[in-house]
Amino acid sequence: MATERQDFTRKLRRQSTKPEDILWSLLRAHRLDGLKFRRQVPLLGYTADFLCLQRKLVVELDGAQHDAERDYDAARTQEIERHGFTMIRFRNEMVLNDRDAVIARIREAAGPATENPLL
Repeated sequence: MATERQDFTRKLRRQSTKPEDILWSLLRAHRLDGLKFRRQVPLLGYTADFLCLQRKLVVELDGAQHDAERDYDAARTQEIERHGFTMIRFRNEMVLNDRDAVIARIREAAGPATENPLL
């Protein structure tokens, strides 16, 4: 049986914005350097837009509504980073207008690729 949080994250995935769809198309299916990203993931009582657990990296997209939520966003970022995650944020307009810069920043935040000892 689905929990309330799972229902909420499913709803967010079904009602994604154009910038979320664009970024997801660039991150999904290990397309970015083989990293596995998930979208709209419950994390520490919040919902992360995009999460790479392998690198403990959270990517958030901010629309106009976030201008009114700065204090909440700052507290949320601080809490998530306190648990060892790195959080980076992009304005929706940046995803729409400069995808290369967005991907470069995500790569930078993810850090260098690590060798797989099993290969």
